[in-house]
Amino acid sequence: MINSVNMAWLTIAVAVIVFAIKLLAWWLTGSVALFSDALESIVNIVGGSVALVALRIATKPPDAEHPYGHHKAEYFSAILSGVFIILAALAILHAAIRGLMDPQPLQAPLGGLALAIVATILNGGWALMLRKRGRALRSPALLAESGHLMTDVWTSIGVVAGFALVAVTGWLILDPLVAIAVALNILWSGWKLLHQSADGLMDRAVSDAERAQISAIVTANGEGALEAHDLKTRHAGSATFIEFHLVVPRAMTVEESHDICDRIERAIRREIEGAMITIHVEPDPKVEEAPCIPIADGGG
Repeated sequence: MINSVNMAWLTIAVAVIVFAIKLLAWWLTGSVALFSDALESIVNIVGGSVALVALRIATKPPDAEHPYGHHKAEYFSAILSGVFIILAALAILHAAIRGLMDPQPLQAPLGGLALAIVATILNGGWALMLRKRGRALRSPALLAESGHLMTDVWTSIGVVAGFALVAVTGWLILDPLVAIAVALNILWSGWKLLHQSADGLMDRAVSDAERAQISAIVTANGEGALEAHDLKTRHAGSATFIEFHLVVPRAMTVEESHDICDRIERAIRREIEGAMITIHVEPDPKVEEAPCIPIADGGG
């Protein structure tokens, strides 16, 4: 099965091919909208390269200086991708404004249109593949690249439609106007990516659905304990850190409570890939009235 590092290498290769096709389309036509589309593909190449470096760091095992691993390296990759996206959008705006002031006639519109469509289809197919693998590998870097590529795809669709309209109507001003719309869309995409990546660096908790899943696993596999409480979670790249307090009867031996913890941990890891679990065992006077996770047949 292809791992995240190999996916990053393939993403760079696809980005280079797509960029070459889009650059050829711009060279044939002189369209500022196609130029803006090609410029965004440079960001894909840079972003893929940054993601590759981050993934190679993130997959390193824990060491003395990083006992919790290197998972968060992927979020730095996503942030850098967001910065590059914004820079590309500003460059496109600059070119589009110049084109708006001095619209130029298009050359070889049919050839340019055909090349742009081929690049869009290739990009879209790879973006969907990358999203599927990113979800399977729980990789923020791959998902960020997938999101950026999908933005590129929708941008390209808009560019192709605008370019075709210019070719049909002869309204040259539409070409730079499409490029400006592309730039604004890219700016919004870059901002969203920065926001999502910052959330990851701030140790955002798992979703409500994932939290409910964890609670259900503890309930179903904690037989012998009384309850669990103080559940805390956070995502760090492909890892999910989970910790909670487990209340057991005071008379229970250390070995018995340890067996319960092992059973719960195995169950969680079967359902949640990359789970890093810490369980603090407490005696029964610690039972809380606050919201807690009940245990099936607790204390039985």
